[in-house]
Amino acid sequence: QVHLVESGGGLVQAGGSLRLSCEVSGRTLSEYAVGWFRQAPGKERDFVAADSWSPGNTYYAGSVKGRFTISRDNAKNMVFLQMKSLKPEDTAVYYCVADRSPPLEEGVADWVPRFWGQGTQVTVSS
Repeated sequence: QVHLVESGGGLVQAGGSLRLSCEVSGRTLSEYAVGWFRQAPGKERDFVAADSWSPGNTYYAGSVKGRFTISRDNAKNMVFLQMKSLKPEDTAVYYCVADRSPPLEEGVADWVPRFWGQGTQVTVSS
């Protein structure tokens, strides 16, 4: 089975930056599509970003595009989410996700990955 553990969350002021990390175990990371979802207080989980293992395309929710960058280090079985120009609206619990089946290019927000981490809290203050 695949196990994911997120880290790097915390409190940051609006306009600041933060990098989330996700350590993946149980399977060779290069064979998996990976991504991030988030859940704001009182809301459901929303898609944030994804990276397909093949051909390696990246996708972002419109609300974070241009500010967030997803990356991976297959040799270290790590996934990252670099966040910049953070806004209070970005406050949420962020979840690292993975699945051998990549998201569909035409509808990445509908991606339903099988494996989820426990989440890490990101709080952005004004």
